[in-house]
Amino acid sequence: MKHTLPCLIAFLLILAIPPAWASPRVDLAVVDRASGQWIASMRHRGQQWIEGEPGRSYAIRLTNTTGRRVLVVLSVDGVNAITGETAASAQTGYVLEPWQSTQVEGWRKSMRQVARFVFTDLAHSYAARTGRPDNVGVIGVAVFEEARPSMWEPPVAYESRDDAARASSAAPAREESRAQSIGTGHGPREWSPAQRTEFVRASTTPAETTELRYDAYDALVARGVIPRPYRVASDRPRAFPAEFVPDPPGGDW
Repeated sequence: MKHTLPCLIAFLLILAIPPAWASPRVDLAVVDRASGQWIASMRHRGQQWIEGEPGRSYAIRLTNTTGRRVLVVLSVDGVNAITGETAASAQTGYVLEPWQSTQVEGWRKSMRQVARFVFTDLAHSYAARTGRPDNVGVIGVAVFEEARPSMWEPPVAYESRDDAARASSAAPAREESRAQSIGTGHGPREWSPAQRTEFVRASTTPAETTELRYDAYDALVARGVIPRPYRVASDRPRAFPAEFVPDPPGGDW
C-alpha cells in the first residue's frame, strides 16, 4: 500500500545542469555558514566524517541528482529536522524537484521560520536538552522515490502526521565506546519560508539512506579520523632559546 504525507517543498535553487551518472539519488553536504564553503568530509572505517567547530552555524545542502521528484526525510542527531520527533523514515520530509538543490538551515519552527543549526557542546545540543542524547553526532537522510500515477490504482488513503509518528525505528547501535563531544544546538530563529505539498511514496522503505557523522577536531584526532599532528624538531620547546637577556619592552628603567 502506498502512503501519502503532507510534506514541505524545500526553498529552492534549481540546478541548471544535472550531473552525469548521478549517484546517490540525493547528495548530502554540510556548509559552514560563516564562510559559505562546504565542509570537507573524511572517510574513516567505512563512514564519512566532518569536523564541527563549536559555536559555528551550519546548513545542510540537499541535491536531487535525478530527473524525478524525491522525498527526503532529514534527521539531525536522531531528531526529525521538521517535526522534532525522534526520527523515523516514515515521517514527513522535504520534497525536491528534479535536479533541485536546497539548503536546510535549521530546525523548522513554522512555515516561515527555522532555528539555526549550530555546533555546540553535547550537553547544549537540542537532542540532549530534550532527553535524547544517544544519537548525537550524525546527520542522515532517508530518500523516497515518487510513485508513478496509474489509471487502475484505487485512491490512496491520506496519512496524517500523527499516523506517521506512530511508526517506530530502532536506534542504531553505537559502534564506538568513545564519547561524542559536540552536537547540534537550537540557535536563533531566522526567515526560511516553505510550503506544503503531497507526495505518494513508491514504497514504504527508503530507496536509499545516507549518514554523515561529525565531531570536534580533538575528538576526531582521538578517534583516528584525523591523523595526529606531527611535531618536527624545530617545534620542540628549548630551555635556552637565546644566548643573552634581551631588553624588556619600553627599554630600561
